[in-house]
Amino acid sequence: MTTAVPAVRNAVRAWLEKYEAGDKVLVAVSGGADSLALAYALSLEAKKLAIVVVGVTVDHQLQTSSSVQAQKVVDQLSKFNVDCIVKKVSVDIKEGLEASARKARYEALSQTLQEENASAVFLGHTKDDQAETVLLGLARGSGTRSLSGMAHHNGIYVRPFLEISRIQTEEFCKEFDLEIWNDPHNQDEQFARVRVRTQALPILEKTIGPGISDALSRSAHLLRDDADALDHWAKREELHLELHDLDCAHLETLPKAIRTRILRAAIYAAGAPTGSVSAEHVGAVEALISAWKGQSALNLPGGVKVERISGRLSLSPHRP
Repeated sequence: MTTAVPAVRNAVRAWLEKYEAGDKVLVAVSGGADSLALAYALSLEAKKLAIVVVGVTVDHQLQTSSSVQAQKVVDQLSKFNVDCIVKKVSVDIKEGLEASARKARYEALSQTLQEENASAVFLGHTKDDQAETVLLGLARGSGTRSLSGMAHHNGIYVRPFLEISRIQTEEFCKEFDLEIWNDPHNQDEQFARVRVRTQALPILEKTIGPGISDALSRSAHLLRDDADALDHWAKREELHLELHDLDCAHLETLPKAIRTRILRAAIYAAGAPTGSVSAEHVGAVEALISAWKGQSALNLPGGVKVERISGRLSLSPHRP
């Protein structure tokens, strides 16, 4: 038995133990090594804890044989007594194929959780996926929260494998003769994540030295702790503020990292659509406090208007 087997099972058991006997958990399965290893490990460990495991495979209908692969997942999971639900989705690619497919997939998983009255959705993201996420964030100039990568537990989602490598999940599958499916999209270099996986990380390993993925994953954990602390501080400040009418003198006494978090929250509270506020938007509002030179009012997404009046920052929602 390889060392991957106890590592994978221990990672899964540690998270299953947070649930109670009789609970139901879902596991998202594409048929790749990561999700297949997760599903099988869950089937082994859940029995001891009397937890019900149900698989979910999302058919994005982007390949002609997608329904065939979905059925293969169902058949394979049935061999270790795990029922599997197939969710067919339509992907609107106007936001880009990768982002649109991800959005459709998570919507399907969330819907299935509600339909099945399940407690969580287990996802097979590994340490390698975490490293890729951090490197992509660095390339985009992202902030602390984005660079902190994926969380082990985020709402309904649980990721037990963030300390497990892709090589370990592959070894686990080989140990138990699980038939791995290699998604063609995982080799398609039109996707930035694939280029990071197949080109950027190998070059970094070769030119800087081994262990880059481990280092990036470790950085993500450290940055997540920092981001959580800063978010907590900002939330605590918000309890004492009226987000539509902020005292610029008080905000100026706060560290910029806290101030910009409060400003972002205030813009959303005024009615900006979720996800519409960029770093540039927040920076322009922040300049009304830290670099005040009589600037005119700002018009932000959702029709939110921000202006400085008599030393106070006024945020007003759109009024048709």
